[in-house]
Amino acid sequence: MALRLAQTAVQRSGRWLLPCPAAPAPAIVCTRGAGSTLPSSITQSSASQGKNRTSDDLPRIKTREMLYRMFVKGYYHRLHELQLYEKQLYGPMYVVDTGSFNSIALNSVELLEELLRKDEKFPSRGDMSLWTEYRDLRGISYGPFTEEGEKWYKLRTVLNKRMLHPKDSVKYGDVINEVVDDLIKRIYHLRRSSPTGDLVTNLSNELYRFSLEGISSILFETRIGCLEEEIPLETQDFIDSIAQMFSYSMHVVMLPKWSRNLLPFHGRYISGWEGIFKFARKMIDMKMEVIQRRVDTDQEVEGEYLTYLLSNTKMTSKDVYGSVAELLLAGVDTTSNTMMWTMYLLSRDPAVQETLYQEVSRCVPGDKIPSAQDVNQMPYLKAVIREALRMYPVVPVNARIMVENDVIIGGHFFPKKTTFTMCHYAVSQDEKTFPEPSKFKPERWMRDGRARPNPFGSIPFGFGVRGCVGRRIAELEMYLALSRIIKLFEIRPDPSIGEVKALNRTVLVADRKVNLHFLERAEERAAFHAYQRMYICLSICAS
Repeated sequence: MALRLAQTAVQRSGRWLLPCPAAPAPAIVCTRGAGSTLPSSITQSSASQGKNRTSDDLPRIKTREMLYRMFVKGYYHRLHELQLYEKQLYGPMYVVDTGSFNSIALNSVELLEELLRKDEKFPSRGDMSLWTEYRDLRGISYGPFTEEGEKWYKLRTVLNKRMLHPKDSVKYGDVINEVVDDLIKRIYHLRRSSPTGDLVTNLSNELYRFSLEGISSILFETRIGCLEEEIPLETQDFIDSIAQMFSYSMHVVMLPKWSRNLLPFHGRYISGWEGIFKFARKMIDMKMEVIQRRVDTDQEVEGEYLTYLLSNTKMTSKDVYGSVAELLLAGVDTTSNTMMWTMYLLSRDPAVQETLYQEVSRCVPGDKIPSAQDVNQMPYLKAVIREALRMYPVVPVNARIMVENDVIIGGHFFPKKTTFTMCHYAVSQDEKTFPEPSKFKPERWMRDGRARPNPFGSIPFGFGVRGCVGRRIAELEMYLALSRIIKLFEIRPDPSIGEVKALNRTVLVADRKVNLHFLERAEERAAFHAYQRMYICLSICAS
């Protein structure tokens, strides 16, 4: 939202500010410019609306104030903290008004719940032109994040199958565990290579590679080599293309269209998308050839998600290209950033880490590898992930446009076409909903008889029909990876890096490289060596 405000304000002033943040992720929601100036009906007096007030009765942030806070007070990189600052100044609901852009900011769990429970049949996120522009240029269909209205609803109906239901996600447990195997091997390799023998440096990068490999193995039904010591050239080009697209997204947002032929940023942004779709097309086309060969020889067509999309739905190849690319990009940042913040928090809280270790050890004793069924018996594991997502929501701000109907929120009347900005970070830090909000307390989410917080206080995967289609897969990846890591290692912080803070790069990322010590647990080391001895003995006997 703030990026859109900055763009609007600079356009009005006739000057252009160079963007600072890194790339937006698929989950970004930029609010819509078209029709964004609130209709005249919204400015009617309170009397004409009966007991309901209007936006005229709310505090209002103007362009100059927003720019001052972002660029003078330094909130540009800390837009999530700006939510807290403005909530203190203006309360739970206020208007952001920068001329061609208007939005109603919601900062309390009650208002958030009220809005989302009044969601329309086809909820609208807002302006996704940053992504749709390339698709229009190349004739590629929109996906679940860029499509709107009834077309979006029909697309989501297809995509939800084999992914969103918990019973469906369990089917991918073995595939994910194969990727976790390679992550564990990678951790052992990095530990051995470190000066201390137990340090993993730049953890975010390693978890990004794990996350990309995991979601790719599901969407493409094949491994792409992200966790190999030497990443295949095509895969590295794919990774570089994702980074390039994200890196130049803000330049495209902030700079005027007339500058595209003069400056290189737009061309590099488009080149990033070209690389992403080139790789995705190749992987999808390879699967299509396999399916066609089986059909031509009267063999049964078997496979998982991509096979289902290609062989059992009415989606065209262009539809599949658009949807799979968006699912892929959305899944990577969600899993990798949440895993990084979770392990960082655990490293700083030995008591929570020990409680988690005891639960995992109890549920999967000895050398047993946690399965998708096992993690369903680990409520504390799920609580740990959920608390990390509360403290560091992947997407700290989201939006809704009430397209079809007028709505009353918080006793205020708003006509249709009104844009609402949902300030998730501020809501998740509200001490009335979460006492001691700055403390890492997974027990908040335990179903053990204690009063649990309002679930709308933390909705990292969204709510309702527009919720994250890949939620179950992302959760399963995190559960299986974290349970295995905690079973094998005690995680300790690296004192040399200091306290890690969050920066807002559309998703919340660390403000520095995160290094952690992974100390091998004595019990697991003994069990591993015992297993090795047993395996050697059996091999000798068999020979």
